[in-house]
Amino acid sequence: MDRVATARAYYRALDEHDYDLLSDVLAPDFVHERPDRTFEGRDRFVQFMREERPQTETSHPIDAVYTGASTVAVEGRLLASDGAEITRFVDVFAFEDGVIARLRTHTPES
Repeated sequence: MDRVATARAYYRALDEHDYDLLSDVLAPDFVHERPDRTFEGRDRFVQFMREERPQTETSHPIDAVYTGASTVAVEGRLLASDGAEITRFVDVFAFEDGVIARLRTHTPES
């Protein structure tokens, strides 16, 4: 899977609650930096997404994808189950060995 396809698979895994796919696209030492917290480790992040996230019925429409030498940036929106916009975001993905090693999320609030 190329980097853009891997980034798209990340959102598909979140939206479809496919935690096996989510694990497959993340490195074991994955780090996600968000404005409100940082997750360290694939297992911890997957556990949060599976069991602890406040809203599980969300979607992540992608508005634009930008590629760099070693990164992919995705501009999109987080929507509630009724289609209401929760926030806009820009996610910057860094890759190692074909999987996501680091993700930094930027939102208008941050």
